[in-house]
Amino acid sequence: MTNDIASLIPVAISWIGALSDLIARTGLPLNDAQITIARSVGVVHPEKIRLLGVDAIPVPDDAKLRQAAHSSGLLSPNMAGLTLGYGIYIRRGQATTRLLSHEFRHVYQYEQAGSIESFISIYLQQILTVGYQLAPLEIDAREHEIQGLTARY
Repeated sequence: MTNDIASLIPVAISWIGALSDLIARTGLPLNDAQITIARSVGVVHPEKIRLLGVDAIPVPDDAKLRQAAHSSGLLSPNMAGLTLGYGIYIRRGQATTRLLSHEFRHVYQYEQAGSIESFISIYLQQILTVGYQLAPLEIDAREHEIQGLTARY
């Protein structure tokens, strides 16, 4: 792991932790259909997931983290969802079954990693070395997308 990536991990963990806590307090629990989708992509504890609809996905305040996320393709103006542990931001009007199944697969990945810290260390390494599209965790999430109609929440 390069020093640049290693220095970004604690900043990312802090940012993700704060946003995850916010979503846990203000987000909505999954409905029965969404719980079924989450379970179908491997989520062990779908009852812990919270969704928060936003007009735009937040970006980090830290300039280096924000730049790394943008240059790797992780964050973009067209981004429709962002998973932070059991908290998921969904841009309003974008809550399709396909997007939810993708984001729920990231919840599964967090569960398998055991913590936000463990997951983000692996995920950032992948994103910042091979880019968003080629990162193995992103490929896995895309492979678990379920096609379907808009899922309202």
